Amino acid sequence: MTRIVGIYNADGSILGELNFAIGKVTGKSDCGLCDLTHGWNPFGKPSWRNACSASNIEIELVHRDELTSEQNEVAGDLPAVITLLDGAWRKLMSAEEISCLKGNGSGFLAEIERLVSEL
Repeated sequence: MTRIVGIYNADGSILGELNFAIGKVTGKSDCGLCDLTHGWNPFGKPSWRNACSASNIEIELVHRDELTSEQNEVAGDLPAVITLLDGAWRKLMSAEEISCLKGNGSGFLAEIERLVSEL
């Protein structure tokens, strides 16, 4: 199975989440992956949970402060989706591509599935 990692444009600590929320309200922070998976709901959007249940894709979601240096280098601007292929990380989706699918968890996972099938 291909390892797929979605990377939030936010830190994983409570302070990091609080800083992101303040930035979101003031328009200084943006994370299309956050919007897609949980928005303001700390338990995740029901639409995201339903999309994951219906999909064959397994995606690991991490915060930017949880990345290895290699993952961070490949990801570039965040959020991003990366995959481990033949021992090397590759970018699957950019921040812009993720933002285009805001609110559409099923479409996001279908796009990842399509991209992985082309590797």
